Amino acid sequence: MFRKSKKNNDEDFASSEELLVIVDRAVNPYLVMFHDPSSYRAEQIRGLRNKLIAMNPDGEAKTLVISSAMKSEGKSVVSINLALAFAELERQSVLLVDADLRNPSVEEYLHLNPHPGLGDVLLDRVSISDAIRSSGVRNLSIIGAGTRLAAPSELLTTPRIDAMMSRLKEDFRYVIFDTPPVLPATDASVIGARADGTLLTVRLEHSTKGMSKDAIRNLQDLGANVLGVFVTEVRGKDPESDPRFSYRLQEEL
Repeated sequence: MFRKSKKNNDEDFASSEELLVIVDRAVNPYLVMFHDPSSYRAEQIRGLRNKLIAMNPDGEAKTLVISSAMKSEGKSVVSINLALAFAELERQSVLLVDADLRNPSVEEYLHLNPHPGLGDVLLDRVSISDAIRSSGVRNLSIIGAGTRLAAPSELLTTPRIDAMMSRLKEDFRYVIFDTPPVLPATDASVIGARADGTLLTVRLEHSTKGMSKDAIRNLQDLGANVLGVFVTEVRGKDPESDPRFSYRLQEEL
């Protein structure tokens, strides 16, 4: 269990025809691990990844839920960037699951065509294996949202989700679930109760402190192991403009 406490090179991409939809200008610009992996912001994502790894000293397969108190706090961007950061590591098979069955975005952010996904697995229309697809990035697979569901929490409480989580941990070292926000929907709390850890994304000055506390309380009341929060849109001078934060590889003279 968790305990509380320049662009990618060509070899990083598969060459199959299906994956050629991933192009620089189509992938969402907020995915800094894709567009600018040597930037200060990308290093903050790696810092989060490293802290999560430190919470898992045994190196066992883990499931991790990323959510937020309210919508528009950056949870999906954090989920995808974190998955890309884990996928950088050697021998780290990573799966990103779009569990936001009401308002999915993972395939759109990565500019991938829709594909049968989690909703179809829960409806027993496709197998888990058929729902898993390559993202086009080495070591990273995804399960999209698939068929949208009017009341996904009803299916998420069935034994099928427990069996699915156990199966995915057999095939992947880290499984990351991008879920709906906690307060408008119960989905994140339901999935969080079954995951090894939950991380709350907090957008500064978007949701109130009370909302964030209520979200953490809701998650914990259903048994989620809340590991901490990741703050987005911190105010102040852009670190990229400060030369002291620049530590890129210099060409040898």
